Amino acid sequence: MWHLYLVRCNDGSLYTGISTDVQRRFAAHGASRGARRLRGRGPLELVFSQAIGDHSQALRIEHRVKKLSRAEKERLIRRESPLPA
Repeated sequence: MWHLYLVRCNDGSLYTGISTDVQRRFAAHGASRGARRLRGRGPLELVFSQAIGDHSQALRIEHRVKKLSRAEKERLIRRESPLPA
């Protein structure tokens, strides 16, 4: 099962990713292994995680979430809006 997750950086920016093991992936981000974009932006906070399905579905939804505005992502984090279909 693949999951979509969002991480908030210390500067307030949001990073969107997918993984089969969100906690392992988040630990890797915190240890400066993984996405270069997150290196030096700690402390990091995992603010959203949701099961998606298979890898292709996760990739499609990740792409759509990355296109959302910051306000739309914040609504998603607060669970005020659904994931884009």
